[in-house]
Amino acid sequence: MKKGLSELIFILDMSGSMSYLTNDTIGGFNSIIEKQKETEGEANVTLVCFDDRYITVYDNIPIDEVPTLTDKEYCPCGMTALYDAVGSTITRVGNRLNNTPEDERPEKVIVSITTDGQENSSQEYTFNRLKEMIKHQQDKYSWEFIFLGADITAVNHAVDLGINPQFASTWTTSSAGMASYSTGLSKAVSNIRSQDYSRDTDNEMYNAVASALNSIDIS
Repeated sequence: MKKGLSELIFILDMSGSMSYLTNDTIGGFNSIIEKQKETEGEANVTLVCFDDRYITVYDNIPIDEVPTLTDKEYCPCGMTALYDAVGSTITRVGNRLNNTPEDERPEKVIVSITTDGQENSSQEYTFNRLKEMIKHQQDKYSWEFIFLGADITAVNHAVDLGINPQFASTWTTSSAGMASYSTGLSKAVSNIRSQDYSRDTDNEMYNAVASALNSIDIS
């Protein structure tokens, strides 16, 4: 693996219920990218947006080359095919990395999943299949998954999928909530990128990530 290189994968809800937060979501994502540019180390960015489809907006682009997200790429409509978006992204990125020379593979892969609702329209991937995939990527390849849902039910569902409860949190669907979300998520991602990895969930990195996500204002 290439020491100091991270792949940052953002899977972002673009269903119709997100439409009134379009500008806030776009601004929040662009803010995260700008903050990640300040974090030590190299990073490539993958962005997948989903409604009842899933669209790869950026695929493994060096962070300094990531274009500003606009409403041409992020335009909410449709339902919430959460399982298909996450499952297809894991499959595609996993296959790409399997075909990447070992010395060019990222040291860390961080998958951030954001939704304002629960799964309601996937056709390709089921809950059980996705749970198996997440566990495989965590256990074999040390991928980290962060889940941010707009209600506690969605967060509990993420934990049921096998995502570390310290890495799952809620956010408020408002302009202020999105601003707090983007700040907390960026801090969490930076902590994973900048600290030594360990499967010990009581270590400094895990505690720092949990603290960053807990700082998101849900009032």
